[in-house]
Amino acid sequence: MQAAHVMTFGAATIRPDASIREAARIMLDHRISGLPVVDEKGDLVGIITEGDLLSGVTGDRHRRRWLEFILNPANPSAGPQGYTAQKVADVMTKGVITATEDTPVHEIVKSMKTNGIKRIPVVKENKVIGIVSRADLLRGLALEAKMMPHASAEDFALRDRVVEALSKEDRGAGVTLNVLVQNGVVELRGAMPNSDVAAKLVEAARKTPGVKEVVDRLVVIGSNSDRN
Repeated sequence: MQAAHVMTFGAATIRPDASIREAARIMLDHRISGLPVVDEKGDLVGIITEGDLLSGVTGDRHRRRWLEFILNPANPSAGPQGYTAQKVADVMTKGVITATEDTPVHEIVKSMKTNGIKRIPVVKENKVIGIVSRADLLRGLALEAKMMPHASAEDFALRDRVVEALSKEDRGAGVTLNVLVQNGVVELRGAMPNSDVAAKLVEAARKTPGVKEVVDRLVVIGSNSDRN
């Protein structure tokens, strides 16, 4: 099993000159705890995590004050005393451990364990095309454990076809997407900017030859959040 079989396609990213409040807000909106940092060309230059945002903030009381500071910019007194970071570049990790679509899952697991990290960006020509989190690995490994070898090959082939179909759709910005397939049933997980994009992706998956059923677990984080 390779990174392409388990990774979340697309990734919420942020620029190094963005504010730390913006980074925190994106993490909260997407329900994630880390963001790849990309420059104006889209090249990966770092990664920022909740741990980076909280670096230097010790104790539960200080952490709570810092979270209040992030979520309530109108109350600057809530920020921990002595905290001076303002931009993503101030706290991001520059030496990013990455993977490619072909990186074996066991190597990703080893990298996470060795380096004490929870997510690894998947890159192609230094552009972020996805991300593998611990949750992605657990879902992928659980799926592999449930399936017979020949069924696994069929489902992975179907997953490739679904991913190809979804890649042709105009998803816009702020989309993360994970595709799981078992016995012809496709499960879509991810964050969508609006319900129209979500509905379009579900329909594209449903029309892919070989798909028996689509389980929609997409979460809309934009203003158009009604799902009918």
